[in-house]
Parts: sequence; structure tokens; C-alpha cells
Amino acid sequence: MRVLGVDPGLTRCGVGVVEGVAGRPLTMHGVGVVRTPADAELGQRLVAIEQGIEQWLDEHRPEFVAVERVFSQHNVRTVMGTAQASAVAMLCAARRGIPVALHTPSEVKAAVTGNGRADKAQVGAMVTRLLRLDAPPKPADAADALALAICHIWRAPAQNRLQQAVAQNRLQQAAALHASKPASRQAPNHASKPASQQAPKGRTA
Repeated sequence: MRVLGVDPGLTRCGVGVVEGVAGRPLTMHGVGVVRTPADAELGQRLVAIEQGIEQWLDEHRPEFVAVERVFSQHNVRTVMGTAQASAVAMLCAARRGIPVALHTPSEVKAAVTGNGRADKAQVGAMVTRLLRLDAPPKPADAADALALAICHIWRAPAQNRLQQAVAQNRLQQAAALHASKPASRQAPNHASKPASQQAPKGRTA
């Protein structure tokens, strides 16, 4: 499984590609940051993020895209910028038919470090260890993107089993509901017989 992790942001949008399966060593295929100038017009910044993510999709051909789920903060302006960058990443993936998964920061931290309240230094250290890197990726946005990809690789099997169980349960409920309904009575078929089988008419005098 090859996953592109995206840590959304207007000024710095972290991106990282990790490949592997749960329970086995993982491999990093690339990590970086898509940057936009803070003084540029919002529309131009979003276009720049789109172009940057498209380049990563073209180069690495991921099977999944994992994006950090935007959560509420005190700085509304920061939240809006993060949400807009997140939407661009999801749009780029959806346009290519690539499945998108959203993970909260606490889910990512818990998956990578075992602590949902770990700080960025702890996340960077664990990413470095798990991917057998020489040093933590810089800036922190890049390490967070790799952590998102790792989180999805590890959580995807459990999520797929859960989705399959839910789908199977719905099918069973639908089948049970259908079986409990009485069979509808159909009116007898009184279709006229073919002319060759009809009784001959009496002759008139």
C-alpha cells in the first residue's frame, strides 16, 4: 500500500509518501513541503497548493491519500486556511479517483507514538525510527505528513474490517426484514385461452 500523507496548511503544506503494510517495515518514497507566499492572493495560494500536490500525485502514484482532519482552534483564520488547503488536497485525489482518508491529530499521534498527546518532537523522532531515517524530516509539517501516511497504513486494515462488518450486518438485517414480510398474494391469471382452444360457437339458424 502506497499512501500520500498531507498535512494541510496555506503557508506550508507538508507532503510525504510511505509504502508498506501493517506489521512490516515501511519505506519512505519522498517527503517535502509545498510552500506559498503569505502576501499572495488567496486564490493564487490555493492554485499553488493544487499544482504542488498534483506533481506529487504524478510522480509517486499513491493508492491512498491521508489528510489531517481539521479541528477547531482559537485562531479562526488559521483554521480556515488549513481547511481550504485540506479541501484542495481532497479535490486533487478525488479527481483521480484516489480514496481519501481523514485522520485527527490525536489519532496520528497515538498510532505513531502510542500517546495521543505527543508533541511534534516525539512524532518526528518516531517517524525517523519507523522509517529508518538519518534525521527527523524538516520542517515539522513534513514529518507530520509522513506520520499521517504511517497512521493510515496501520489503521486501514482495521477500518476495512469494520466497514465490511457493518456492510455485512446491514445485508443480514435487510434479508431478515425481507423474510419477515408476508408474501404478497397474486391474483389468479385469467388470461384468455388461444383461439384454437376456445369452445366453438353455436351456429345460428
